[in-house]
Amino acid sequence: MNEGVIDGDWEYRPLRLPPGVSRRTAATQLAIHAEFAGWELSRVLLFADGTRKVWLRRRRTAGAMPGVIL
Repeated sequence: MNEGVIDGDWEYRPLRLPPGVSRRTAATQLAIHAEFAGWELSRVLLFADGTRKVWLRRRRTAGAMPGVIL
């Protein structure tokens, strides 16, 4: 997985799925990311060779935001 990006209150993480990954397998992978790490689907690009580039996003928590005192 590539390095994530932080934009305001959101954290983004790109995920690349190779051409051989079925739609059902991709959906299962994304569901696992959602259930156990709090990610949601932001964007999907499907390329001609069957590769999918997926962007996941999740809200940043107060503990992960610099300068926030609890």
